[in-house]
Amino acid sequence: MKIAMGISSLGGGGAERVLSIMANYWVERGKQVMVITLAPEERDVYRLDPRVERTAFDLERVSNGVWEAVRSNLERILQLRKALQQGRPDVIIGFSEHMSIMLLLASWGLSIPVIVFEHTDPRQAPLDRAWAALRLWCYRRAKGIVLLTEELKQVAAQSWPERLLHTIPNPAVVEEGAEEPLPFELPPRFVVAMGRLVSIKGFDMLLEAFARVGSDDWSLVILGEGEERQRLERQVRIHGLEGRVMLPGRVDKPFQVLRQAQLFVLSSRFEGFPMALVEAMACGLPAVSFNCPTGPSDIIRDGIDGILVPREDVDALARAMQRLMEDDEMRIRLGSRAPDVRARFDLKKVMGQWDRLLESVR
Repeated sequence: MKIAMGISSLGGGGAERVLSIMANYWVERGKQVMVITLAPEERDVYRLDPRVERTAFDLERVSNGVWEAVRSNLERILQLRKALQQGRPDVIIGFSEHMSIMLLLASWGLSIPVIVFEHTDPRQAPLDRAWAALRLWCYRRAKGIVLLTEELKQVAAQSWPERLLHTIPNPAVVEEGAEEPLPFELPPRFVVAMGRLVSIKGFDMLLEAFARVGSDDWSLVILGEGEERQRLERQVRIHGLEGRVMLPGRVDKPFQVLRQAQLFVLSSRFEGFPMALVEAMACGLPAVSFNCPTGPSDIIRDGIDGILVPREDVDALARAMQRLMEDDEMRIRLGSRAPDVRARFDLKKVMGQWDRLLESVR
């Protein structure tokens, strides 16, 4: 079987991380895999096995005006169609809404089944009207629509036939191996958070909560890069947290940091199925998270391996952080159960669900 996997880029992010894990898993087990991106290969962040067939375009540009956007998307669809005709995959998996729509249009008449893999909550990140209408129409041509949680499946059932819908979570994978020295020094006791520095990740609320915590011997390390950096740095200065908050940027091997932290916090306004949370818990970190839609309540067992607090409740987040900072015994107890996510979202188990789905649509 040859599997084509399409995504805008491999330039960092949860969906991109999952694609790389899935592609590498399949080629290691003898399947042929081609990965298609609209962005050039030099922008790749995640490592792909050399056996993965790579097709990368330079088509991820901003359009000025409606007609330029239409022309650009037509060019993307035509290039994707050409890649599919040349690659001749047996099945296509589209990652993200826009890419899935373009792959469904590009594969029209080619008799190649397409599976859509949704990674976001459409209630929280709605498409504009044109793309939303295209999605509503195009997804009916898909052979399957994969959602990350049962809640998202119920949302999708309002728009598409239930026979198309499948729930498959992201896998829990921890990278092992020799660790290289980090380009920065970590504090002795610290809370870690991880993700793109964008509004949906809620790092502004995390900084506000951390400023309300009275444990001065603790630090906060936020791994990631993005458009909110200057705003967050200004917030650090306003709260007088210089020296206690680190924003070192994106780290190629975050597991080195996760293994040295004492606590993980997820402050997102919404999620799909947060890989950062899964990976942190897989490293044995107790977690505090907003109970945002969706994912955290599927991952954290409240009071067993982490603590869930009401979404966007900064005071509750600060109290939960303070509690775990002060209670070593509780922190250790929750952390000892956190690695259970490895079995609950085992890679072979998750990929077994994907294998059965691929076989069913051929």
